[in-house]
Amino acid sequence: MRDDEKKHGGARIGAGRKKGSGKFGEPTKVIRVPESKVEPIQNWLERQKRSKQNWAGLLENSGFAVHQPANDSYVSLPLFSHKVVAGFPSPADDYIETTLDLNEKLVRNKEATFLLVVEGDSMQKAGIQDGDILVVDRSIEPTDGKIVIAALDGELTVKRLSVKSTGTWLVPENDNYPPIPVREEADMVIWGVVTATISQF
Repeated sequence: MRDDEKKHGGARIGAGRKKGSGKFGEPTKVIRVPESKVEPIQNWLERQKRSKQNWAGLLENSGFAVHQPANDSYVSLPLFSHKVVAGFPSPADDYIETTLDLNEKLVRNKEATFLLVVEGDSMQKAGIQDGDILVVDRSIEPTDGKIVIAALDGELTVKRLSVKSTGTWLVPENDNYPPIPVREEADMVIWGVVTATISQF
């Protein structure tokens, strides 16, 4: 057999699975785990996958636009030490104190954070306007007074959560809308707590 017949060649360009096209949508890593832990780990991964699909599907089906980062790139912007005065103007300087990464400023828990676009004016007194982008964190406990994304009887809404001895309410920040009582028979799921709003002019 000739030498050229023995050669099988190396990896072909473009061969194999594309990055991010696997079961989990991201690169994977081979690790060694005890045999007794294989099934629990597989079950946990499957639950995580279903949970992500369920909340994302519900958001999209309810008319909310879901925005997730396409990659892990970060951009640091200059942060000037001089504050902007909302009253009378004052002399400005151009001294850059540091840089600020908006991902670090707005995102506390990357794995639990997603973005939503607001539709409507029921939260305008809280500074949330129609068309704003909300930063929502699923890892924060939804306590009394927090602004939350709630699924009430299958419909998503953004409201301030009010938990009192007299009951639980989803309260708008607009006098034209009445508070929504959460009755015992209601099906309500809190999908996350709003941590920031991004407005564009």
